[in-house]
Amino acid sequence: MIGSIGVPGLILILIIALVVFGPRKLPEIGSAFGRTLSEFKRGARDFTNGLDDKEAERPALEQKPLS
Repeated sequence: MIGSIGVPGLILILIIALVVFGPRKLPEIGSAFGRTLSEFKRGARDFTNGLDDKEAERPALEQKPLS
């Protein structure tokens, strides 16, 4: 998604955020965003690992072919 925004768009977003939130709030917002993103990644990874575990527990006859 960030690749489609491009550098000029990203700079514009950062300037708007600086004007709206001010220089003192930006580090807090960035930190909160980073924590949120890492929690989301961890949850997604746990979810996919749980699906893989359930798939491994199914008997061989019930498993779908990979194709």
